[in-house]
Amino acid sequence: MKYKDSLVAFLILMAPIIAVAQMSELYEKEIFIDKQDTLRYRIMWPENFNESKEYPLVLFLHGAGERGNDNTSQLVHGSSIFADEYNRRNYPAIVIFPQCPKDDYWSNVKVDRSRTGIKKFKFKDQGTPTKAMGTLLEFMDGMMDKPFVKKDQLYVAGLSMGGMGTFEILSRRPDLFAAAMPICGGGNPKSVSEYATNIPIWAFHGAKDDVVSPLFTIKMIEEIIEQGGTPKFSLYDTANHNSWDPAFGEPNFLSWLFSHKRN
Repeated sequence: MKYKDSLVAFLILMAPIIAVAQMSELYEKEIFIDKQDTLRYRIMWPENFNESKEYPLVLFLHGAGERGNDNTSQLVHGSSIFADEYNRRNYPAIVIFPQCPKDDYWSNVKVDRSRTGIKKFKFKDQGTPTKAMGTLLEFMDGMMDKPFVKKDQLYVAGLSMGGMGTFEILSRRPDLFAAAMPICGGGNPKSVSEYATNIPIWAFHGAKDDVVSPLFTIKMIEEIIEQGGTPKFSLYDTANHNSWDPAFGEPNFLSWLFSHKRN
């Protein structure tokens, strides 16, 4: 019995590693260099990709635990939903997973990690973006020049640190995205006026989140509504920080995202 339990535990532990290995075959490794700054990213092209055609583009921002320079860890969460055969067939798109360096952050926020459990986050005013976000913005501006990218169907999503980055990139490029899906993130409520009424948002958070308080997302949603926006918000009563699990399980997760186009 102990052997069986150990085997089950081992398989559970290995599942994410196996999943990433499988995703690595679909997501190609690439590097973007802007002056002296480097952005590592993975890109999955639509099946039977043709440069003479136009495709939607999805940008997905990972969490703090996947930072680094291996250009692989960022695929742990979220990559499989876009790589699913049914989804690739029904929602053909260019999907990009950039990787934030270990010592950097997607959003302009001060993080207090001095205590275990829920952390303190102090979101700064707009100001200069972090090096990772600045390089990402340059990269995205370059992607928008590609003839095969549908300019009216550019989407952004992210979880935890990436959810924070999602809110921030909306404020820095309010005319770029057709829809956004921040998961267990947060941001500076003062920044939402840049996009509150013109970018559809579906935000997610777990009510029991003991890493990033759900109040951060709630405050962002509240301010978007105050500014005249009509965001969609899913608060999972039993979910902790891994609210991306029920979010990815939403039956209309991708259909909602791809249903939006910029005017």
